[in-house]
Amino acid sequence: MSGLSGRLRVILLLLHLPCLAQAGDGTPGIAALDWAVLIVYLLTLVGIGLYFARRDDSTEDYFVAGRTMPWWAAGVSIFGTQLSAITFLAVPAKAFSADWVYFLVNMTIIMVAPLVVYVYLPFLRGSGVTSAYEYLEKRFSLSVRMFGALAFLLFQVGRMGIILYLPAIVLATVTGVDVTLSIVLMGILATAYTTMGGIRAVIWTDVSQVVVLVGAALLMVILTALSVEGGLPHIVSVGLAEGKFNMVNWTWDSSVEALWVVIVGNLFANLIPYTADQTVVQRYLTTRTDREAASAIWTNALLTLPASILFFGLGTALYVFYQSHPGLLDQSIPIDGIVPLFIVQKLPAGISGLALAGVFAASMSSLDSSINSMATVIVTDFSRRLPPGREEGDLGRARRLTVLFGVLGTGSALLLASFDIASLLDAFREVLGLFGGSLAGLFALGILTRRTGGNAALAGAVASALIVGLVKLLTDLHFFLYAAVGLLSCVAIGYGASFLFARSTRSLEGLTWSTRIR
Repeated sequence: MSGLSGRLRVILLLLHLPCLAQAGDGTPGIAALDWAVLIVYLLTLVGIGLYFARRDDSTEDYFVAGRTMPWWAAGVSIFGTQLSAITFLAVPAKAFSADWVYFLVNMTIIMVAPLVVYVYLPFLRGSGVTSAYEYLEKRFSLSVRMFGALAFLLFQVGRMGIILYLPAIVLATVTGVDVTLSIVLMGILATAYTTMGGIRAVIWTDVSQVVVLVGAALLMVILTALSVEGGLPHIVSVGLAEGKFNMVNWTWDSSVEALWVVIVGNLFANLIPYTADQTVVQRYLTTRTDREAASAIWTNALLTLPASILFFGLGTALYVFYQSHPGLLDQSIPIDGIVPLFIVQKLPAGISGLALAGVFAASMSSLDSSINSMATVIVTDFSRRLPPGREEGDLGRARRLTVLFGVLGTGSALLLASFDIASLLDAFREVLGLFGGSLAGLFALGILTRRTGGNAALAGAVASALIVGLVKLLTDLHFFLYAAVGLLSCVAIGYGASFLFARSTRSLEGLTWSTRIR
């Protein structure tokens, strides 16, 4: 591995990131051409940030791109942010080790889309906000806005760690490079182009990484089929015979991935990012009109079905491939490392480098969304409330905060690397349910009820967070249902408390739940 270590040092010098490389012991390496492709791709991302840095003259440009982004780019960006390395690595790993039960998780995104478009979107765009949590103050009170913004920030800290750690496993698996080194490298690069280019750089890098990741996954499915005797029909036959395409667990047990647990739990879980998460809501705000924002949401939803078939199919195909070639399967790798193992073993030189670059870009694309949105929330929801309350200097402050949150995300990934987590997909969904349910409940209270005021809503949110924590500690309820427990308890307690507190006197002029997209 000495040659590999030398090549890695060359890469780090080219990127002006002096750090130490560690060689692995017998892990597969990748060709010099792959390293070259990886360098070019990563530097291209930085170049995108440099290009758009010249177009950001205000926080309106930096946070919402002057509200001039094409709807299709915003839609692909939403898809890319939710796709991330978690989908590219952990979803095929689930299908490889188990079956397609998680496939229905993604289908609930399509089911949620009409609700988001026709009920939530008119409020989120019609209230003229930059941060989603501005709506909570307009509808409820300042304290509710602060609660929502803080809940979002806490969730993003957990999310950033997971999305950076996954591709670090990739590099460690295929080259033996130290996980810590990989995390630091990706964190620095993502922070650099996001700091320079703002939301425009975030969206256009998302578009590029979606093309690369989907293309890489499709190529891997094709190569897998060509590498198995009998091809795709054999893969399907084996998958059917061994139950790998099973999507339904017929049981009422709430502690396992039963059909009702998957559907109910994830209908509520997907309400969190699409109605209450600044990283997604911010994309709605970058388009020119309400109709274009709706088109962006539909674009994301429609991309979900073919992408889910592709990534779950990849996992099943890899299962059959390694069943046919058992000598190639390294039993020591973590389950989430099965895709990168195949990349380095079977993809031709240059293509494997592009696939690895896509994995890195997927992780960095999700990281850039988080740190840009966190900076948006801090400036919009906190900084501007402090004296003197002017916007002068906000652009520089936003860039400094982006750097700070990039460092924080990198640090949380380094911390995560010290823990043993069997499945990072499960870990991510657990974090989502624990932190997001009460936040989504606040938006549901604001949009679906009229009488609930700020004190009642805050009571519901706090009680909801406590309830979800107790459910995790004291019951064996499946984590899919955490979001449902959090959202429903927030709405129920908040609305019930509205009869104890003063009725809300706040409203958003001209907006109702039945407002249609213009």
